[in-house]
Amino acid sequence: MGAGPLTKQAQRLAPFSLALGLGGAGLSLAALLLPLPRTGLLLFAAGAALLWAALLVQVLSRRQARRRRRLHDMLAEFVAHDAAPSFTTDLDGVIGYQNRAAIARFGGRGGERLLTALEDLFAAPAATLARLQSRALAKGAAREDVVLRHGHMRLAVHQIGGDGFLWRLEEMAERGAGIDGAALALPMMTLSATNTVLFMNEALCRLLGHREAALDRIVTDLPLRPGDVHLLAAAEGKIQARLALFEAGPSGRREVYVLPEAPRTVGDWDAFDALPVALLKVAVDGRILKSNRPARELLAIGSHDRMSLGDLVEGLGRPVQDWVSDVATGRARKPEFVRASRPQNDTFLQITLNRIEGRKGGIALIAVLSDATELKSLEAQFVQSQKMQAIGQLAGGVAHDFNNLLTAISGHCDLLLLRHDKADCDYGDLVQIHQNANRAASLVGQLLAFSRKQTLKPELIDLRDTLSDLTHLLNRLVGEKVSLTLSHDAGLLPIRVDKRQLEQVIMNLVVNARDAMPAGGEIRIETRNDLLRAPFSRDRATVPPGDYVVVTVSDQGVGIPPERLQKVFEPFFTTKRTGEGTGLGLSTAYGIIKQTGGFIFVDSVLGTGTCFSIYLPAHMARAEAVVEAAVRQVAEVQPLAERGSGVILLVEDEAPVRAFASRALRLRGYTVIEAESAEEALATLEDESLHVDVFLSDVIMPGMDGPSWVLEALKSRPGVRVVFVSGYAEDHFCQQQARIPNSVFLPKPFSLSDLTATVQRQFG
Repeated sequence: MGAGPLTKQAQRLAPFSLALGLGGAGLSLAALLLPLPRTGLLLFAAGAALLWAALLVQVLSRRQARRRRRLHDMLAEFVAHDAAPSFTTDLDGVIGYQNRAAIARFGGRGGERLLTALEDLFAAPAATLARLQSRALAKGAAREDVVLRHGHMRLAVHQIGGDGFLWRLEEMAERGAGIDGAALALPMMTLSATNTVLFMNEALCRLLGHREAALDRIVTDLPLRPGDVHLLAAAEGKIQARLALFEAGPSGRREVYVLPEAPRTVGDWDAFDALPVALLKVAVDGRILKSNRPARELLAIGSHDRMSLGDLVEGLGRPVQDWVSDVATGRARKPEFVRASRPQNDTFLQITLNRIEGRKGGIALIAVLSDATELKSLEAQFVQSQKMQAIGQLAGGVAHDFNNLLTAISGHCDLLLLRHDKADCDYGDLVQIHQNANRAASLVGQLLAFSRKQTLKPELIDLRDTLSDLTHLLNRLVGEKVSLTLSHDAGLLPIRVDKRQLEQVIMNLVVNARDAMPAGGEIRIETRNDLLRAPFSRDRATVPPGDYVVVTVSDQGVGIPPERLQKVFEPFFTTKRTGEGTGLGLSTAYGIIKQTGGFIFVDSVLGTGTCFSIYLPAHMARAEAVVEAAVRQVAEVQPLAERGSGVILLVEDEAPVRAFASRALRLRGYTVIEAESAEEALATLEDESLHVDVFLSDVIMPGMDGPSWVLEALKSRPGVRVVFVSGYAEDHFCQQQARIPNSVFLPKPFSLSDLTATVQRQFG
């Protein structure tokens, strides 16, 4: 059926036959018109040759076309009733003819490429068709078996007519003709990008004894390691099989082929795969000679990977090869903690290396690997807890000392303001000093909030009313580009919190959400009731069972990177530029919520947004009780007298604070006896003729503290009332204060009016 050399040459010249004819006619006409006889004769001869060549090409081309039509007609008659789909294509793979079976299977595909018809039939069809066509051009024919979803298919191609191809697709059903009854088809499955089993062929179903939709119910030792031996869960127990993976398309689908393997013999190193201990055999130069399955799982390597120990672990603090050499020479024996470098998740290992000698004197090392990830996590939690505790103690101590300074500054400023009216030129400067002292006191309050040593004034509130009152201020904070949306549970339970501090938490979260959306967006504040029937553990915290009111503040901002998510509650940690934030906002919120008895968590996705969730214990009280509590609080505010009389024993170790408090009380008409220590106060009270109405004492002092000396003094003077002052929170010494009758607490820094009003109430 092949064309001869002359016919093939004619085929190549066929597109140029018209040009040859025109060229020959032109030369002949020029020969007749030229006056030179010799030149004209040569041109005429050349023109005649071109005309004869064009004629010959046309004749041969038409003969070849007739032969091709007869050949295609014969092939059409031959394969028309064939049960196997058949196609004819040209060199570009364009379909010219389809038999009935091909039309029934694939539809009319005339004029389309064969690749289009077969692209969903088996994996990598483009490469398969190109490979078979190349073989057919070289040898005249080629064939190849390909794996389908439901069996095998034999794809055969024959070259026809020199520039055409006949393709035949013969599907081969799965048959159980093997010696052991196994199917001839290779067990395989198709996986999605999320490891969902999209397809399992019959061979794999017979191997496993069942069908599964989840990969983790088939392969028991994920993740998949191409070319490695895995354990598969079969109906009659676990079987060993080597897995081969192939990409099945741009969608992330993969085809997994399963090659069952016989169990390892006891004498082979691979028999150690059954041990629950990860083992490596390491050469003196650090190369991994052998590994068992647990070790390969920890290190995320395959059984055929040829790597060194230094390629697999890091974080030793020195080259791994130096450690291996020290163990090989007997200079080191202790285990080392390292990080596995290949797994995607952080995996920490404790590796113990032991030196062994072979029968021929060779030296190698046996490495025992232990997963220390959980131990490292606990260590990190302990270090974080210690760090936060140390920061809290530092913040509390700094705040206490600052409160003493601020009490003296703002107190003496109050005394100066008493001697100046608004017309005085110094009045504005004094007001500025007073305002900045208050700002400093607010900053110190944030430090105390983080260390959970601030003074809270809890009250019973309905969170819906509180957020409703706060909405106007929040709308002004977020600006015009950001919208604020509130959503409440219809039957929201009341909570017992410090209303002012909770408002500060909400404002901090809303401001951070606004800053995370420079182009605008929506901030959602939602409240709901949540009943936890079992403990809820998250982020190293455990929320006990009970009724909670949950407040969520979510935004549509840039999000927080995962590596920074656990640091957002640390004081002075901020992602904002210098001057845009102090890094105390979230740490303050954390401290307030924890001191209230609640919990705060954060979730964030980069580019999507952040959500803070606050769990506050619900207060099981009637709704009327909330109103009654608010009315009672208003009723307790009574007007105070301007001046008083009586004797006050003032005990304060800070001289500036003592001087301010003494002058302030004397200006209000009280007699003040000063003492700079508890011991001096007790010595003063030894005079039985001295009458004292109120003890005004600092809590924390060198030597004996405030509650201790007051308890001693009350033994001989039981009727004296007590005012305690401190830069720490009231609950810092609440157990001691509970044993002291008629005592109240005044937190530092306090103003002149706060001091005199508190003392006046004790006299009342």
